[in-house]
Amino acid sequence: MKITNLNPDTDIGASGWLIEVDEHRILLDAGMHPKREGRAGLPMFNKAGNADLDAIAVSHCHHDHVGALPVAARHFSKAHVLMTELSYFIVERVLHNSVNVMTRQRDELGIREYPLYTHDEVDDLAPQFQGFKYNREVEWAAFHKSRAGLPSPTLEFFDAGHTLGSAGILIRGRKETLFYTGDVCFHDQTILRAARFEDVKADVLIMETTRGNRAAPAGFSRENEIERLVAAIQRVLKRKGCVLIPAFALGRTQELLALLALLMRSGRLKPQPIYIGGLGRVFTEIYDLEAHRTHRQHTNLQLHEALELIVLEKGQAEKMKLSGGRIFVITAGMMSENTAAHDLAARMIGDERQSIFFVGYADPDTPGGRLKAAKPGETFVFSPSAGRVTRECEVQDFDLTAHANREDLLDFVGQVSPRAILLGHGSDDSRAWFEEQIRSRHPKVKIIQPQPGNPVTV
Repeated sequence: MKITNLNPDTDIGASGWLIEVDEHRILLDAGMHPKREGRAGLPMFNKAGNADLDAIAVSHCHHDHVGALPVAARHFSKAHVLMTELSYFIVERVLHNSVNVMTRQRDELGIREYPLYTHDEVDDLAPQFQGFKYNREVEWAAFHKSRAGLPSPTLEFFDAGHTLGSAGILIRGRKETLFYTGDVCFHDQTILRAARFEDVKADVLIMETTRGNRAAPAGFSRENEIERLVAAIQRVLKRKGCVLIPAFALGRTQELLALLALLMRSGRLKPQPIYIGGLGRVFTEIYDLEAHRTHRQHTNLQLHEALELIVLEKGQAEKMKLSGGRIFVITAGMMSENTAAHDLAARMIGDERQSIFFVGYADPDTPGGRLKAAKPGETFVFSPSAGRVTRECEVQDFDLTAHANREDLLDFVGQVSPRAILLGHGSDDSRAWFEEQIRSRHPKVKIIQPQPGNPVTV
């Protein structure tokens, strides 16, 4: 079995893993790097060589895992595209939104390479998508059996609990098996239940390491974090300030809306409108429509019925009054420029009545990351467009992650019992922590930190 990490960086970036097994080849994920622009943000598809690719399998529909899919399909023109049936309902909307974002960045930032693909290309690619239920074995090289004269390897999607449609992927060859975690969550969230990886065994494991540099504090629990968030929202509304919770449109937004709906249902929050973004509303409707297919809590909770959701119109975030206790759950999670979250935050930062609550990771080089790092009263550059601002508002961080805690991933290694493990999707210190811990617990396991573009034989 040969594996090539196509991510152009060793950090969290453009996810893409080329797997070669039994004379067949499959690409696991085709993401865009969140911190690189233009073609520099693509996986290194050129490192995959000129041999045919049989299939592309998508773990889930976050941009760093699926954003380069049309480029991958163009490069590997004979490959068919496999994903879970829940991702099948999401993927086209994600890709069309990516075209819109790239087109805007071309016009505003002068990135001439953008868009890397068009709306027409997404539409033309869509018939190649195939959606499958979890825990169904699929022959992914069936169309190319004659090339090798051998039976096709298979794959199976396992519910990863990270976001709607997310999956770990088990590849079965004639003699060897490989499991790719994708992004995984081993604890229940407000809507989605934990990953169902209980029966996974594999010879080779490719594992995410996102939270390897973050130890859970003593006494930490998700329930306590939720209680802190509830108390903080209540304080802000009591003083007639507004609450801004920047959140990714797919996953974080729906989890937060479910929490707010339950709080209003129980009387802990007074019923009131919740302001969201248009893309967040689209994915919220899909969460509602596909509730019956999803391994989730509160199966009868329909968010569009339980809440009065108001989609912010273009430019509204720059003009509306910030008083009276409004609640915003707005894209984007890192407050990138030209988003409603960025524009609202720029107005709220200098007002001590307002509060901005983070519930997920914000890269230090983004506006959200710079705001999180700013001390009360400190003046800093929020973004090129907003310029220098002085932080007077309340800023808090709540750990409501959709990624597995590192201790749970370490236990998972013991369950899978691989002979080799490849560490990815994490910072240098995150991967170093896992290597040290795995080496201590499982000294016979071969640990590999694959460098970008360098094939590894396992």
